[in-house]
Amino acid sequence: MGNFPKVDGSAPIHVFASSKSWIEGNATLQLQQVAGLPGVQAVAAMPDLHPGKYGPVGCAVLADRIHPQLVGSDIGCGMGLFQLDVAARKLRLDQLAERLHALDQPWDGDTSGVLTAAGLRTSAFDASLGSIGGGNHFCEVQAVEEILAPEIAAQEGLDRDRAYVLVHSGSRGLGNSILESILRDGQVAFDPASDEGRAYMGAHDHAVQWARLNRRIIAERAAAAARAHLRAINDLPHNMVERQDGALALHRKGAAASDRGLVPVPGSRGTLSYLVEPLAGMQTEALASLAHGAGRKYDRASMHGRIRVKKSDVARLERNPYGGIVVCGDRGLLAEEAPEAYKNIERVIDDLVEFGLARVVATFRPLVTFKKAQSDVASGGGKRHKSWKEDRR
Repeated sequence: MGNFPKVDGSAPIHVFASSKSWIEGNATLQLQQVAGLPGVQAVAAMPDLHPGKYGPVGCAVLADRIHPQLVGSDIGCGMGLFQLDVAARKLRLDQLAERLHALDQPWDGDTSGVLTAAGLRTSAFDASLGSIGGGNHFCEVQAVEEILAPEIAAQEGLDRDRAYVLVHSGSRGLGNSILESILRDGQVAFDPASDEGRAYMGAHDHAVQWARLNRRIIAERAAAAARAHLRAINDLPHNMVERQDGALALHRKGAAASDRGLVPVPGSRGTLSYLVEPLAGMQTEALASLAHGAGRKYDRASMHGRIRVKKSDVARLERNPYGGIVVCGDRGLLAEEAPEAYKNIERVIDDLVEFGLARVVATFRPLVTFKKAQSDVASGGGKRHKSWKEDRR
């Protein structure tokens, strides 16, 4: 990935965010702490950077050791974009929203068969296949708002009239179980060639593939609700680690790989999503990574004081500025995931463009956003207990 000399014992940090971008001080502090971890050689921070549990979210870290805590608990979490073979204008959004409630129910497909076809072994968490989970995960049916790079869009088969599905989900309890088993005695750092390093990577790679399959099944369920078939545009995990140049490990926490095709970069449920083409010029300094979304501006707890979730407010929260529908029966989650909780996605994209990391191919507007229809708390909302599924991302 290149030569990155250390300064004062810490790895160099490349921040791809302009002075116009708001980055919380705790995220910057975490970034500095990560740069000082054993074996870290370089850190790249994206404009969606925000604090996380074990380190900042929205960064890539190159090291000669594997740091499982930098990947986090939702191993393999990522974004999958799919094209439907139905025109967006033909969708009845109210009917589609009602059918998407089925995503709250367990998938009734052939779990054993799809795992075998994907070359995956069984696990204790396979009953969760085809489900989204809580936190910031979602399944969104979208329509093309604008195509800004027609030649690239044509190469990828994008059709401005078609409907699309964007899925954000991960490995559910599988990834969390892997991290918990490793961190019982505190944070660790593995030699990639050691037995411990190989064992972690084996479990990690299984969770990454499981999460990818999970997003595919969710998208297929959404396509069935739209009475359509689908075609994958791209699927990119943003919580992962992979071997680089033999002895090195490239960690991504809330950062999408920029060396394997077009990258979906969603905003909030009330904004456009972007599809960008990575550019080659800054790949080395950016550790072959891009922003994975808008990034949180306010944490979940503070959103309960910023957004009202009384019955009279729910109607507003269940619509978006484009006339689309938000399906989420959990009032607490409606507040925690309100558009105001996130940074300005246009500013994030502007930074990616201004730093020469990417160019915009197309934008998509939200038609129906499914978060989670069933509530885990009293109908009046209120304080919720944070779970592993809601690790700050």
